[in-house]
Amino acid sequence: MTHDALLQVAVLGYGAIGSRVARAIASGSTPGARLAGVIVRDHVTPGQGKAAADGLAELSLAEALERADLVVECAGGPAVREVGPAVVGAGKDLLVVSVGAVADEALRMKLVEGGPGRTFFSTGAIGGLDLLAAAAVGGGLDEATITSRKLPGSVVQPWMSADEADALRAATEPTTVFEGSVAEAIERFPKSLNVAVALAQATGLWGGVRVRLVGDPAAELTKHEIHASGSSGEYAFSVLNHPLAENPASSAVVSQALLKGVAALARPSGTMI
Repeated sequence: MTHDALLQVAVLGYGAIGSRVARAIASGSTPGARLAGVIVRDHVTPGQGKAAADGLAELSLAEALERADLVVECAGGPAVREVGPAVVGAGKDLLVVSVGAVADEALRMKLVEGGPGRTFFSTGAIGGLDLLAAAAVGGGLDEATITSRKLPGSVVQPWMSADEADALRAATEPTTVFEGSVAEAIERFPKSLNVAVALAQATGLWGGVRVRLVGDPAAELTKHEIHASGSSGEYAFSVLNHPLAENPASSAVVSQALLKGVAALARPSGTMI
């Protein structure tokens, strides 16, 4: 992409988050970026999917890799594993929102070090990662914890028994649903705890981040509490997000974080780094 050219963006996934991102870029509200199209699954004929019904161009992966400079992933962890290496291998940049996928070290190395394309990770539903990443330089952080509070029904998982799921949905008091490592968290709650992997990726504390998930019937807002400490200092952040109406397991701000990332890549001059 030349300095004066528009960043050509392909969006992978057209669910609750992907549709918001694609429509926003297509509307021209993201300076410096243009929507090349929405990447459709292999079994969907381009031009016959939901994006086409909304008036957006649909592309096969091969077409997207020809036309786009940047692929924005909004399709979940399996899509990152399936498509991510092909994107960076083709010399295209990749912006990942399903950060939980890179808890897999082998995949992480392919995306981060494989090239020639670059991989960027969205901040998603939490903040303070830039400060914590700086604090972690040179071993400046020893440990970090993240506690996420969400409505009980939004964290029900397919592997739970019917009794467990019903009890969680009917909970009248805060219930600790999970407590453990990042790897365990993303394996058991792949759509609810991407934030834990984002924290580990930013700080490099893959073995030093502890994760707690609480199903709280009073959690009208999704809450993430982050604490980190080490020789660099003591840090604490509390984030309250409105859940995404179409997908309560995610936060409404996630699509905005992706659009901010696209804007930064499209017009990097003057961007806070």
